[in-house]
Parts: sequence; C-alpha cells; structure tokens
Amino acid sequence: MADADFEHLLKRRWPLNESCRVAAWHGDEVVGNLMLEFRRPGTADYDSHAPFLNAGGGVLQPWRRQGVGTALLGALRSFMEARAKTTATLVAPSPDACAFLRRAGAVEKHRTAENRLSLLAIDPALLAGWRMTPEAVAHAGLRWEIHVGRVPVPRLAELMEPLTVLINQMPLGELDLPALRYDIEGHRSWYESMDRHGGDHLLVLLLAGSEVVAVCNAHWDARFPDRVFQALTAVASGWRGRGLAKAVKTAMLDLVRARYPSVQLITTQNAEVNAPMLSINQRLGFAMHRASVTFQIGLDALQRHVAQSAEVSFPR
Repeated sequence: MADADFEHLLKRRWPLNESCRVAAWHGDEVVGNLMLEFRRPGTADYDSHAPFLNAGGGVLQPWRRQGVGTALLGALRSFMEARAKTTATLVAPSPDACAFLRRAGAVEKHRTAENRLSLLAIDPALLAGWRMTPEAVAHAGLRWEIHVGRVPVPRLAELMEPLTVLINQMPLGELDLPALRYDIEGHRSWYESMDRHGGDHLLVLLLAGSEVVAVCNAHWDARFPDRVFQALTAVASGWRGRGLAKAVKTAMLDLVRARYPSVQLITTQNAEVNAPMLSINQRLGFAMHRASVTFQIGLDALQRHVAQSAEVSFPR
C-alpha cells in the first residue's frame, strides 16, 4: 500500500470503531508501535463490545529483547485501565510473537491461515462437477442473486441482518468475543474508500424465497489488480450438506474469470477449526501462504506481567 493510502486509512473516521497508536521512540526513530482498535461509544451493540479491544504492533528487529515490547504492554495495560477494558485480542504472525505473548500471560484461542489459490491451478473438471445448473437451482427451489461493483444501498441494507446471522455461525475456536455484526454504515464507508482508490464488491447469493441460504463475498482492489480478496463463504445451518458452498464458490470463480482478466490469485482467510471449508479450499488447490495465532489476555494477567517485568520508559 502506498504511504498516501495508508495515511488516509489511519486518518479516516470509521463509523463503528475508533483507534489510537502508541509509538516507542529512540531519538528521532520509531523503534516500536502499538495499535489499539475498539468500539466507538454510542454505536450498535456497544455495551457488549465495551470490555474488548484489539491490539497489535511490533518492535524493529535490532531493538527486540531490550524491553521495548514490555513497555508497549505497559501502555496497553494503562489504556485498558483508563477505558475499563478487560480483554485484549492480539494476532501473532510468527513463532517469536507467539512466544512473547505466552510469556506475557496471553492464552492461545484460535488459529487461522491466509490461503492462496492460483487460477491456473484449478481443475476445470472439478468445477464442472460443483456448478449448479439452472435446472438444479430451480429444482431446489432456489434462485441466484449476483452483484458486481456495488450492491445497491437499499438492497445492501436488507442484507445486513441475514449476513450477520451467517457470519455468527462461523467457528471462532475458543475466542471470547461479542457477536459479530454487518453494518450498513460500515459498508457505506468501505464503498467510499473503494471509490477513492478503485475497486469492486462481488457478492454471490443463493436465495430460497427471501431467505439467504448461501453466500460468497469478495472484493477486487484496483491497487492490486492481480488478485481478488475473498471474505465470507457460508451456508445457513438448515441447508448444509447439499453442495451449496461449492456452488457459490464456483459461481464466484466463474465471475472473477469472466470480469477480471488481470486476476491470477485468490486469497482468503480460513479458520483451522472450519474443517468443511478447509476441505473445499484444499480440493480447489488453495495452499497456505502464512499462518497466524490469535491470543487473548485479560487485564489481571497483563497487570501481573507488567508488574513483574523491569520498568522500561520511552519518550511519548
């Protein structure tokens, strides 16, 4: 991402969440940083989100094992105390990061992987067997709804609740989190961001009457024209075991190939505990690009760790 885009992202006011950043300096060099994201007071479901925050960051390689990370954990503790937060969620992308968080008292709760698929690696015969013909769709009492570019805002607003139901059926390991929520204002803001840099929202739905029974959600970003980023693929609980996840996946791949000749790669995130989706992706040819581990730490454990560690100060 270009610096100007990153700066715009950091300065943008997002409707549901707000964030702040703590920097560790040595002279005029930033040697570490801590990023905090949390629910904006007054937004939907704020009370259930209020105890939680997401945290992330890092320390430059030459400055590791010198107390900078511990100092940043001290800043996290202070922030949680001041804002009455009780649980921080942190994603560790490397063994060193995992070890650091375990030493701090954080507990592993979830494992995910960024998986990637080369369009050239897909077996056409496999997709042929997964497609739902118009006759099969009609026989099942279903119909397709497909959007490319932007979903009209009135229709998007109607889809927020059924998509929220579907995403909350996804396995999240042992994470202690409030219910996830799709929000129309968040999508409006996302569309405004895509209008700025160029991009399309791709949405494939299977409907039974007005009920959303299967979805495959993705987007294309003009800044990275060789890839599509796939998000939620889900099937409603009462409709599973009928090949609908394969059908919406195949429809999305057909759509990408037809509309975006520059795309060579599909990238997605998968939970280690979501065996059915992992099986589908592996059969398609998705391969792990990188894995990450999600930890959570309570304020009590964080307070104990910081108190037991040598005090390290840095200019604010």
